[in-house]
Amino acid sequence: MKSNGRRDGGPMATAVSLDSTERPVVTIVMPTYRQAAFIRRAIDSARAQSLTEWELVIVDDGSPDETREIIAPDLADVRLRYLRFSRNQGLGRALNAGIAAARADLIAYLPSDDVWHRDHLASLVAALRSSPGAVLVYSGVRHHYNKYADGLIDGEPLQLVQALHVRTPDRWLERSELTTDDLDRMFWNRLRRRGAFTPTGQITAEWVDHPRQRHKLLREPVGGVNPYRVWYGVREPLRMQTTAGNLIDERRRYQAMRERPDTPPAPDGLRILLVGELAYNADRVLALEERGHQLFGLWLPDPQWYNTVGPLPFGHVTDIPLAGWRDAVQRIAPDVIYSLLNWQAVPFAHRILTENPGIPFVWHFKEGPFICLEKGTWNELIDLYQRADGRISSSPELRDWFATVAPETATGAPHLALDGDLPKRDWFGSERGPRLSATDGAIHTVVPGRPIGLHPQTVAELAAHGVHLHFYGDFTQRHWGQWIATTRALAPDHLHLHPNVDQEDWTREFSQYDAGWLHAFASRNGGDIRRADWDDLNYPARMATLAAAGVPMIQRDNRGAIVATR
Repeated sequence: MKSNGRRDGGPMATAVSLDSTERPVVTIVMPTYRQAAFIRRAIDSARAQSLTEWELVIVDDGSPDETREIIAPDLADVRLRYLRFSRNQGLGRALNAGIAAARADLIAYLPSDDVWHRDHLASLVAALRSSPGAVLVYSGVRHHYNKYADGLIDGEPLQLVQALHVRTPDRWLERSELTTDDLDRMFWNRLRRRGAFTPTGQITAEWVDHPRQRHKLLREPVGGVNPYRVWYGVREPLRMQTTAGNLIDERRRYQAMRERPDTPPAPDGLRILLVGELAYNADRVLALEERGHQLFGLWLPDPQWYNTVGPLPFGHVTDIPLAGWRDAVQRIAPDVIYSLLNWQAVPFAHRILTENPGIPFVWHFKEGPFICLEKGTWNELIDLYQRADGRISSSPELRDWFATVAPETATGAPHLALDGDLPKRDWFGSERGPRLSATDGAIHTVVPGRPIGLHPQTVAELAAHGVHLHFYGDFTQRHWGQWIATTRALAPDHLHLHPNVDQEDWTREFSQYDAGWLHAFASRNGGDIRRADWDDLNYPARMATLAAAGVPMIQRDNRGAIVATR
């Protein structure tokens, strides 16, 4: 046995192998990360292949689980080699490292959560040898445990587990360039320029369906930048674009914030422990750091896509790892715990409150409390309000509503009102754009995000009065396809679709319009706060954006009702 160290443009990786003089026909590259429960099954499916002239290069992309120990017995097979990164580098880096270590002229892929059938390699090699001009061959595949595709899966790119290709100088796109679930963009498109992709027509592999598949962790609304960041332990800002979303370029967007030096601690500065998640416009917390406070972060371990968690891409917040967080809290000795923001954080925030008696605790709640009723976390939410040393609600109306359900919060500790999604003022320094109405004399309105309450018939009625509606957000538009089709049929010249707009362009873009739509709802509470629902109590996240861009806002006339937006 021999062991050697190597570098692949990142942290030190260690390779473990047995000497072998026989050159394999196929090198199997197996990327793995946090899949200790899967990997033995994948290795077994490789060792069961009818074609035996292969080598398997396992690339462990910094797994924090027991992957190394579980596969140790398999490394007695001289055909297996094990390469490990000290921390996660991303799928592209792992695949490139595996190919760089390959000794064969043919490359196949077996992700550690997938499975091959017995004749998979043999059928692929035979198909390639009988297909002049082919650079890649691919099998059919079983997927979602009882569905089958003779070739590509509808709506998905060619999967790694299906493919075998001739080794070329081409390389996989790496995380430092772009994070994406689009394997065509990552590699296949470059390979297609060299030759044909040929199907075998035989189903000899399984793309195993489970919640932690990489593409699911990447794609909104199930995955997204925050679930991906947490699962893979990504420390650096991401440049991400999935097949379901817009380009997110955290490196460009937050470069100036990251590169400025930390603000020196103020004489009266606090050590603030941020707990939970920061949702939209998360960089607003830098306003605290810019006042000379020191910020630390203890983040929700399993966020949804809009639950912003650390490591924060704009920097200036020191993360506390979940492992050993109690000792870390004692070590930093925070002056105050500031816990926030949406319903997903309630159980986590409650745990931190309970286990840190004596540290002043501020609870800032944005999302509708009704979801906590639905999700079964009502007890924790009420306990947070009753025991917190300070409370912040997203609107005065939500503050008043809580006084009816938890009367102890009506007196005693301070209870403030502050919208949790306020954007940082840095984004509103750009020049205003010219009004479209100055050009054509018509009224142009805008909805950034979902057109809640704007029914197609309403848009048609507005169009009859010459009022245009501009709908922003191509990701959102894909989920409102039927609404768009119906509205276009009723008002073909007055509905306009636009792509997503990032923060730095909000003022320039939205100032073109005469007014912007909030959530257009008719309240039913009749002036009784106890009958209020979430539409009544909420400030839509778009409100601060439109206001800071200088755009008047449209809301239904809810006189006689208690509503936060009126």
